[in-house]
Parts: sequence; structure tokens; C-alpha cells
Amino acid sequence: MKMVPNNSNKNLIMIKYILLIIVASYVHPVFSQSVSATLEKRKYTTNYNGWYMYMGDHRFNNKLGVHLEAQFRRHDIITQNQQLLLRTGLNYHFTSSTFATLGYCYVNTHPYGEFPSQSQFPEHRIWEQFQFKSMLGKVEIVNRYRLEQRYIYLPVLGSDSLLFEPSKKSTYQNRVRLMTKVSVPFKGKTIEDKQFYLAFYDEVFLNFGKNVVLNYIDQNRAYIALGYKIPKLGRLELGYLNQLLVKSDGLKVENNHTLQIGILSNLNFFKEK
Repeated sequence: MKMVPNNSNKNLIMIKYILLIIVASYVHPVFSQSVSATLEKRKYTTNYNGWYMYMGDHRFNNKLGVHLEAQFRRHDIITQNQQLLLRTGLNYHFTSSTFATLGYCYVNTHPYGEFPSQSQFPEHRIWEQFQFKSMLGKVEIVNRYRLEQRYIYLPVLGSDSLLFEPSKKSTYQNRVRLMTKVSVPFKGKTIEDKQFYLAFYDEVFLNFGKNVVLNYIDQNRAYIALGYKIPKLGRLELGYLNQLLVKSDGLKVENNHTLQIGILSNLNFFKEK
């Protein structure tokens, strides 16, 4: 049966672009004043990273479920630590294709590349998101809108030594993330078990709040991957991610070429009737 987006889904798709316009108009007066001064001073570098991840949304019943996620991010593809990310949350499913999440995330970042931090440092996040899936013919479209409250313990010089260490006081920042992902099966009209598909997504990250000065546009991620649907477990994706990352000083920019291998599981923790 051919499925098309209904009017509510079309309206929800527009939310991403409306939010982007609102945030951009809010930051533009400040951002425009600093752009001309910072662009000339900016330094650019290229890194080659590898991200290896598990992401699962597992339902307990028709309404409630849990999000489980672990990402092992490596610099120079696999040889050096870059980041450890552990994320969990409680999902509430409005329908089989629409749900909202409230959760917690822990991130530990290591020094890497040409613009390293002074030492490794932790970050704690509270996050909320809304996600929905729709179909346009054989094209599967997933839109995700995520809001993060970030508590970042940036490195500072120790009081009794010359070594840097994570601060005992966090820097608070807000960030909104807007993602659209498109997946297309190689054959058939939907992605079925033991079938390959092609996936694309783009995600923009926007910082806001009083502790954000120069990097209101935090980063952009563009992704393409070959996927395979594993029976009962979920999906395996092998892809390339281009991450354009602006450091907090607004002067250092990373263009990160990233190998990404991920398992995306939707295995339920109950038997559907």
C-alpha cells in the first residue's frame, strides 16, 4: 500500500525550518558583529575519526520504552581516544512512528588533533526530543528535534600544580539539534529484513544562551551510509560522516572525515499481540 505524509506530518516537517529561522534571527545581531572580526582569524584543520556505536529504542509496552546508546569515538580512525558518549532516556510513544524522549547523557572528551583541549573533561546533559517517521512513496523520512541542557566541566589550571584538570564548576549551555534522515530501499517499497538500503541525513547544531559568545552555529553533520536490516535486531549502517565543528572560541574550525559504524535496534522488550 502506498503511503503519503498527512497534513500533520507536513506541518511537523516545517517545524525544523521554522525553528532554524527563529534561532538564526535571534543570534544574527550578535553573530553578525563578530563574524567579520573572526573569519579573518579563523584556523582550519582536518581530522580522520572513527565512531562505533549502538543506538536502541526498546519498548516495554505500546506506550513506554527506553533509549539505550553507547558511542566509542576514536581519533585517527581507531588509534586514539576522542570521546566516550553514553546516553539513555525514557520514550513515550504516541503512535508506532511518533515518540518523545526525556533523558540523560554523559560525555567524556579527550585531547585530540591539532586543536586539542588541555586535558580530558566530562560533560553531563539533560535532553528532550521529539521524533517522527513518515513515508513518501518508498522513501522513509525521519525528523528529529532535540534540545540539550549541557553542564561542561572545561579544563582549568590546577591550583597546586602546572597540570590542567577538569573544573569543579560547570559551564552551562543550551543547544538545539535539528535532523532529517532519509532512507531508501534498493528494492521493494519498504525496508524489509535481509535487505540493503541507502541512508542520508543532515543535522545542524545551534547553541544559545548567555554563555555562548562566538559559536552560535556549533556544528553540522552530513552523512551517507549503506544499511542492512538484520532480522529481529534492527539495522546495521556503515557510512561516512562529515562533521564541520566550530570550537567555543569561534576561531578554530575542524573538518572531520569520520568512518561511522552503527547498530540501530528497535527490539522490543515485550511480545506484541
